[in-house]
Amino acid sequence: MCGRFTLTVSADELARQFRTAKPTIDSVPPNFNVSPTTPIYFIKGEDESGTQRCLQIAKWGLIPAWSKDASRASNAINARVESIAEKPSFREAFKSRRALIPVTGYYEWATELGPYPPKQPFYIHNADQSPLAIAGLYEHWVNPANGEFITTTAIITREAVGQLATIHHRMPVFLPEDRWSQWLSSKSIQSSDEERTLKLLDLPNPEAGLTFHPVSSRVNSALNSGSDLPEPIVLGEPETLF
Repeated sequence: MCGRFTLTVSADELARQFRTAKPTIDSVPPNFNVSPTTPIYFIKGEDESGTQRCLQIAKWGLIPAWSKDASRASNAINARVESIAEKPSFREAFKSRRALIPVTGYYEWATELGPYPPKQPFYIHNADQSPLAIAGLYEHWVNPANGEFITTTAIITREAVGQLATIHHRMPVFLPEDRWSQWLSSKSIQSSDEERTLKLLDLPNPEAGLTFHPVSSRVNSALNSGSDLPEPIVLGEPETLF
């Protein structure tokens, strides 16, 4: 899964990297510990080619359009690639509201099945420090209680491979630039196109270019957001609380 990440670049920098229209949105402050329901950036396509793009803001945790309340949001931060085409919570978003979610890195906690101490947090990022593009979905929801219009989003995950599988059995789906336009196309997917679209998310080496290291358990609390959180620690050394 992916339950926390970092995003430390500005809207203008993201607009340049993802070649979007000039941002007209409020800025999201840099965050070294992004948690569910936090406002985050996402990129969507504005035309069927997916080459005309815009940078938008959504709350992390997808609320299906048909939901009667927002209780699902914190539970729908991730969408499994194996079921996004069928699961009611994600099916309609997969058809026509596909997105990219930019991150500068993400945190994962070791499971008891790997070689690391269970629940040990790790920071995973590009070795060259460049932002990552995660495949995602977005949805629009209107609060029936007050008419508030809310945009929410979810990160798509897949089975972990390579060295990442020694930490956790799931990982985000990262998309290289040559697949962005096809994934962001605003054209609604028909049943006959589902398999072809899902193949965009199936990369031969999805962990290529990534590196990771253990970090302090201070990241466990969403109240902590300092720039020191992604810094490496040596396993076995005592940690300080302050």
